[in-house]
Amino acid sequence: MLRLKQRADFLAAAGGAKVATAAFVLQGRNRDDGAPARIGFTVSRKVGTAVERNRVRRRLRDIVRRSAADDLRSGYDYVLVGRRTALSRQFDHMIEDFRNALRRLERQRSTPPPFPSPARGGRKGSRAGDPPDGGSKTGR
Repeated sequence: MLRLKQRADFLAAAGGAKVATAAFVLQGRNRDDGAPARIGFTVSRKVGTAVERNRVRRRLRDIVRRSAADDLRSGYDYVLVGRRTALSRQFDHMIEDFRNALRRLERQRSTPPPFPSPARGGRKGSRAGDPPDGGSKTGR
């Protein structure tokens, strides 16, 4: 199992598909190469003290190592974002959550979105209901 270490790789994975569970969020994206799967772990400071964040990170690493390292697809990047619940959730439940999350992520990848997502730019005219010329609705 290769690890993600560069910030750009984490940001790229964040732009892919996401599956939320009680103890973590699994993010994944296709790199379009045949290289082995890479996985990254992140836990924000909102989760707790450094000791608690490290404990969550260790639990997430152990879940991947024990459960589904062979279920990870080649050419994909995965990121596990730890949540505070990971401190108290039973380990067996977390392993099952991870397996289910991988299956759900796979279904998201195989099913195209029903319609294009709305524009997310901060430009004028990019929000629904704004006139395309970027002007105001009142004409002033």
